Amino acid sequence: MVALGGNAIQRPGCDDSVESDFARTGETARQLVALAAGGDRRLVVTHGNGPQVGNHLLRSELGHEHGGLPTLPLEVCVADTQGGMGYVLQQSLVNAFHAVGLPAVVTSVVTQTVVDVADPAWHHPTKPVGEMIPVERVEDLRARGWVLVEDRHRGSWRRVVASPDPKEIVEAAAIKALVQDGVIVIAAGGGGIPVVQSDDGTLAGRPAVVDKDLASSLLAADLGADVLLILTDVERVAIGFDTPQERHLGSISAPEARGYLDAGEFPKGSMGPKVEAVCRFVEATGGLGVITSIEVCERALEDGVGTRITPLR
Repeated sequence: MVALGGNAIQRPGCDDSVESDFARTGETARQLVALAAGGDRRLVVTHGNGPQVGNHLLRSELGHEHGGLPTLPLEVCVADTQGGMGYVLQQSLVNAFHAVGLPAVVTSVVTQTVVDVADPAWHHPTKPVGEMIPVERVEDLRARGWVLVEDRHRGSWRRVVASPDPKEIVEAAAIKALVQDGVIVIAAGGGGIPVVQSDDGTLAGRPAVVDKDLASSLLAADLGADVLLILTDVERVAIGFDTPQERHLGSISAPEARGYLDAGEFPKGSMGPKVEAVCRFVEATGGLGVITSIEVCERALEDGVGTRITPLR
């Protein structure tokens, strides 16, 4: 299971056009193909959608304000970005496999994630969506009803939405059947479409964005994956980040990782969910979790690459 961060599809600092997304995703796909081709490996890919779903929300609000169109619920925006981003990833992966002479069937599954209607996260929005917001736009956007938080490291602001904990991947059995048939599956985009389940089993969408790493961990456990690989923009996780005591972590156990989590070493808005996701996967399956950068993902399963989290030392 490979969980892609936003920089796998959209290069930071570049334009967010579809053409740019295809170019960046093509680079990522070639690295994923090299990883998959390095052994007898089945591949499932998940991805984030923070910038894309925020842009989709903004388009909806502007269309309502200036064109009289109905606004789209946040969970529908998640579904829409799953489809659009799935298309980009799906085509890029097919092309990358074709380029090295390997046959591949790749498909995207629109995926729902069950969350708890009583989760306290509904009342405490924390999940960043959309692009960075300059300070001069903050009051105007707050007047629209947006919840904004300051990103002091980058000198700007982000919109945040509710992010309840994932409890179940609705389409897990279908995804597993596809993987067993040799299909490369793109699933749980943006953490999955958040839904709640009634006592009678019926599902209904709710306005939120589920953390894609936590959803990926849940799906990886459902599939019985051997490895959960989370790709981000750093080669290794650090403790004492941005201090003179900064130290990068190689191979650590899940209990050690949890100790660092409890000590507040990993911020909730960035590295925290990634470490939590890997710990959950390792504890549930006894498998291997790796957090590393896209640039070295071809070697991510080699010992000594990235931060590797294991059940025990």
